[in-house]
Amino acid sequence: MNQGLVADVIVIGAGIIGAACAQALARRGLRVLVLDAGLQGATAAGMGHLLVLDDNPAELALSQYSLQRWREQAPGLPEGCAYRNNGTLWLAANAEEMAVAHSKYLDLQTQGVACELIARNALRVREPELREGLEGGLLINGDGILYAPATANWMLDTAGIEQRRARVSEVDGNRVCLDDGQWLSAEAVILANGIQASDLCPELPIEPKKGHLLITDRYPGKVTHTLVELGYVTSAHNATGPSTACNIQPRPTGQLFIGASRQFGTTDPQVEGWMLAKMLKRAAEYMPGLAQLNGIRAWTGFRAASPDGLPLIGEHPSRKGLWLAVGHEGLGVTTAPGTADLLVAQLFNETPPLAAQDYLPQRFLGEAVYA
Repeated sequence: MNQGLVADVIVIGAGIIGAACAQALARRGLRVLVLDAGLQGATAAGMGHLLVLDDNPAELALSQYSLQRWREQAPGLPEGCAYRNNGTLWLAANAEEMAVAHSKYLDLQTQGVACELIARNALRVREPELREGLEGGLLINGDGILYAPATANWMLDTAGIEQRRARVSEVDGNRVCLDDGQWLSAEAVILANGIQASDLCPELPIEPKKGHLLITDRYPGKVTHTLVELGYVTSAHNATGPSTACNIQPRPTGQLFIGASRQFGTTDPQVEGWMLAKMLKRAAEYMPGLAQLNGIRAWTGFRAASPDGLPLIGEHPSRKGLWLAVGHEGLGVTTAPGTADLLVAQLFNETPPLAAQDYLPQRFLGEAVYA
């Protein structure tokens, strides 16, 4: 390591993306300094749903690759990470949505994703708590869940990683300035701090999407798979106003996570009663028994969304030495391993494990201007 450098790489952000990048670099023998302001971002607020999404080929490639990496790592994860391969059951409320399920089934099978169509009469056999009258569903067998905060902490416990609680006030290529005015340098700096990334790089096209979540008391065995309505795909990319969609996830504790909502144009972290009620009503339309369950806590978080729904992974084209791993929206936990592998391959000038072009920051920030 060069004289005067505090580490080989500085990572800004100790969420699941920053932690995955730090771990991957430390396992290559690099000294990594992780700086985090302790703001408890999306990793602490999210559901920890590991899922394949196929809205476009780039999203499918990154999520499919990352899920395979999670499955490979699963045997080595501590119990506290709460990894489970419980599958996602996408619910079709009517014939039109079932046609969407069938189309997705064909596409995913072509890509080697293990999945199966569930007919109407078999749906409530799989999940007895669902209401009668649903048209059917699509089960993605390889999807899973984990407890993201514990998983990020496990990653950061890797030898070669130093953690420091500090707020970064300025970034200048491979140098960062802390709130106390101290400048720190490394061979490279990785920006992986979610919606806060825009504070350090105002040119980033990152928009916060607010989401509400609620967790219930313990009701073991109520739900087996993560249950998501097929309308969620439309809702997740609806940029015109607040939206909700049924998303019910069983935790290993027997509790249920209930989501999901999306709001734009706000950074107010307060739980909003009208939105929470709208979200819970939507979930109860699919699982009526939810209305009798005891909810013990509700909270909000903010997804860092890019205009095209794909993350920015790669070197900043006009800030040499600054690397980006931001804009993952609701797929940060899923795609953390793939993001880390893509970034590390670029840092080491290696062939990446999947085509990097669709995720490069140049698509928004222009081509590189440094030599």
